[in-house]
Amino acid sequence: MTGSPSTSAEAARKRVADMLREIRRDAGLQVKDVAGRTGWYASKVSRLQSGTTPPSDDDIRAWCRACEAEDQAADVIAASRTAENAYVEWRRLQRTGMRRLQESYVPLFERTRTFRVYSSNVIPGLLQTGPYVAALLSSISEFRGTRNDIEEAVAARLERSRVIREGNHRFSLLVEEAALRHRVGDVDTMAGQLDHLLTVMSYPRVSFGVIPFSSDRRMWVIETFSVYDEEQAQVELLTAQVNVTAPTEVRQYLKAFGEYAKLAVYGAEARALVTAAADALEPA
Repeated sequence: MTGSPSTSAEAARKRVADMLREIRRDAGLQVKDVAGRTGWYASKVSRLQSGTTPPSDDDIRAWCRACEAEDQAADVIAASRTAENAYVEWRRLQRTGMRRLQESYVPLFERTRTFRVYSSNVIPGLLQTGPYVAALLSSISEFRGTRNDIEEAVAARLERSRVIREGNHRFSLLVEEAALRHRVGDVDTMAGQLDHLLTVMSYPRVSFGVIPFSSDRRMWVIETFSVYDEEQAQVELLTAQVNVTAPTEVRQYLKAFGEYAKLAVYGAEARALVTAAADALEPA
């Protein structure tokens, strides 16, 4: 695996900085020249072309204008926006509440043919029941101090999860056994969630595997991630969502998923682990 799941974001930001530097060089200008033409301090020019400071759209337009390369501004702005979306803090994604974030996934879900999801700590979102979603999002909202629109967010998440029953999609879902044992909500919530898993496991387009505690590990436990077809991976960190699109990194996540798939059990063995987790539930 790569040293950090934010590597794609760093590479995207560096690409924007390199584009600005090349535009300046092609114009035959020095840092001080761009500073003079834009009215900026030379230190700002240096920060922008080194990637230390991400440029705004207006910064890019001013840079290209100073370099008499206004025709390149649109391409640089597009690259900058891609970089901006590569590493997005949850506080930004959830600043208006959680409903809009849930809805934002719908276009991605609708166009994806093959979903691969690995979850080390909770039941994957596509398989969550209403009470489980409510309990999970409530704890997240409280921790992050976001606007409380839990009821609307729950409805939006359940609506987007229709893809698991409709359309031309296939799902490979892997969870660590810990996700079955990690209680979200009360006993009734967990019991209902685990019972729902047993139902979903029978869906013809769903492959559901559980990695037992007893597995002879050849792959360590890492952060939860999803891979959409073979084009994009999303990684969930405590503070941010990382969108990975660099082909070499997407392949790393596909490779990791393949390793986890070898560790998992399926069918009757997986059902037995889900049932055992349900039987172990006791009132807190």
